[in-house]
Amino acid sequence: MQNQQHHIRLPGMAQVFACLAIFLALAFSFTSLLDLPIQLALFIAWFVIMGLGIRLGHDYKSLEQAAVDGVAKGMGAILILVSVGALVGTWIAGGIVPSIIYFGLKVIHPSIFLLATLIICSLTSLATGTSWGSAATAGIAMMGIGHSLGVPAPLVAGAVLSGVYFGDKLSPLSDSVVLASTMSNVDVVEHIKGMLPISLFSYVITAALFTLVGMQYAGNVSLEQVNLVMAALDSQFNITPLAIVPVVLVLGLLANRKPAFPVISFGALLGLVWAIAFQGMDPVKAMHSAYSPFAITSGVDFIDNILGRGGMESMLGSVAVIIFGLGFGGLLEKVGILEVIANAFEKRINSIGSLTSHTIGTAFLANVFGSAMYVSLILTPKIMAKNYDRLGLARKNLSRNAEFGGTLTCGMVPWSDNGIFMAGVLGVATLDYLPYMWLSFTCIIVTITLAYLGKAVNRVPVIEAASSR
Repeated sequence: MQNQQHHIRLPGMAQVFACLAIFLALAFSFTSLLDLPIQLALFIAWFVIMGLGIRLGHDYKSLEQAAVDGVAKGMGAILILVSVGALVGTWIAGGIVPSIIYFGLKVIHPSIFLLATLIICSLTSLATGTSWGSAATAGIAMMGIGHSLGVPAPLVAGAVLSGVYFGDKLSPLSDSVVLASTMSNVDVVEHIKGMLPISLFSYVITAALFTLVGMQYAGNVSLEQVNLVMAALDSQFNITPLAIVPVVLVLGLLANRKPAFPVISFGALLGLVWAIAFQGMDPVKAMHSAYSPFAITSGVDFIDNILGRGGMESMLGSVAVIIFGLGFGGLLEKVGILEVIANAFEKRINSIGSLTSHTIGTAFLANVFGSAMYVSLILTPKIMAKNYDRLGLARKNLSRNAEFGGTLTCGMVPWSDNGIFMAGVLGVATLDYLPYMWLSFTCIIVTITLAYLGKAVNRVPVIEAASSR
């Protein structure tokens, strides 16, 4: 065993660049040029990294186990993803989402629609701690309202994502918050306090931008289009104020720190009850909506598209992406590619500004190559922690920068778990909504700028630093 360990070596920088370049070439060509699923690119990338690992002295079984261990880290996300699919399907079948869209069209004025979308999605995510659940409930409803008001779908999706990610990274109920703070060895409350000033400042800027842009659509609303959508919804569903009951119950349970998987599954069950009790749906057909996308023919294409979705089946492609992506991240760590990158960074980091930008960049690249936010939030603190200690900076700087670089960019990568999920749920391609993720861009720009100016930086107290030597 000692002999075998002795022969295992780290990859050279040329080998690291070659492997990552091959993966990027596969991902780009498959999705943009060949119209092939990203799952195939990730599957092939496994064998590229395994080939390098064997060349470096690793045996195949240990590489396979590294991939399996990587996948195991994301099983919680996979369970939530499947349950969200069931919830979306049954909430559409039960008239819950259609009722929210219907009443939203009645009360939300077009001039403040984008601002309202940002605030509603922020509050939903802050209360529940889940960006996925918030996008799949409040987000879908706002997409429906936005289309009816004539607001471009990518712009609405940008407001939705700005809201859900703002709430997600400031909620003590969020798994990303817990993960980023834990991996950085920071108390959860201190982690949130560290993010709060920049997050609020960026939120105000983002809200102002969405308000100004939203005013452009105030005079473009066709009441005829709005009335057509409301009439179509009314003819297809029994619109009722009681639709808010499952929403309140699910959000209340999540806000009380109940586990996401059983709570969202319970929400899907409530959708079944509403479909049978309020929509008069056959129980077997209602059950079917939990697995397969809900079918609707209203005569209005938009309604058919926005409501013809959901079900566990619609999430299976995303599940495959997460499995292959997490396995790929596990292999990158096993063969030492991440360690080589960390060592290279250490030689280049000589200031707070460069440390901050490298941390955020590392978190983003972990989303690109690990295909999952969990990979980013686990690996970034591992790679960058010693640099914060070396420069005498408090670890909550690390947890904040890892969260900003990991959570706020995870929806920007078309083949990541968040990119796939958000594009599927909101019905907008990742690269289409990406330019409108204004909160993410603002937070990152403000953070890096302040770091180079030496502002908003917490240092390790002298006494603490001395005692740790």
